[in-house]
Amino acid sequence: MYPQLIEFGVIHVYTYGVVIGAAYLIALQVATVRGRARGLDPHRIMDLGLLIIAGALVGARLLLVVVNIDRYMRNPADLWMLVRSGGVFYGGFLLAVVVALWYMRRHAMPVWTTCDVVAPGIALGQAVGRIGCLLAGCCYGRPTDLPLGITFTNTFAAANAGTPLGISVHPTQLYESAAALGILGVLLLVERRGPSFAGRTFLTYLLAYSTARFVIEFYRGDPRGIVLEIMSTSQFISAIMVPVSIVMFMVLASRAERTFSR
Repeated sequence: MYPQLIEFGVIHVYTYGVVIGAAYLIALQVATVRGRARGLDPHRIMDLGLLIIAGALVGARLLLVVVNIDRYMRNPADLWMLVRSGGVFYGGFLLAVVVALWYMRRHAMPVWTTCDVVAPGIALGQAVGRIGCLLAGCCYGRPTDLPLGITFTNTFAAANAGTPLGISVHPTQLYESAAALGILGVLLLVERRGPSFAGRTFLTYLLAYSTARFVIEFYRGDPRGIVLEIMSTSQFISAIMVPVSIVMFMVLASRAERTFSR
């Protein structure tokens, strides 16, 4: 792990921020290229991508505050650490969806086609971004005796992200990065095979990611908030996203089939 990329006097450049920035730029570039290939205005896609990034950054931190509200109520000074925190992915995702829908409606962009355009970029960005989590020591896993366990030793990471030191833990960051790469492959394969309809790629991403995240959450060891005293906040949201994506998939597929049969 390598949480600080540059430390020069009062200047600190955190590896996590650099990697996440790279992840956002990669996702934005992929979306722009895919949008142009589908006849969408690349400038609109670029503006939409920047708006999504802003929404994701704000939403991820807002949900982090919500799931750790007791901590921030007791120690309001800890709020400044949000600048260095990645937040909760689902918080960023949900707010990004809201602002994206607003932008697409305002500029009369085809909603489901545009969602299909950005989905692979999101998956690729996640794969890169979780490497940043590994380097920062956040989103760490539960203790494990398995050979694939990793041991953190950086004291800065322990102070900044609560990373457990000297203990072999599940490399959950790598689990999710690998899952995201697998999902990317599935999305690209799905687009090449079988009858297609607008929204299929995005809903496939949503279903696959929610399922993977639900499973990976069992191996996470960092505090993430508990819902109903049985599952983490992200696991709870995943449990909602899976049936929602399945229902929407069936609705759009049925609608496309009726349109085709006319």
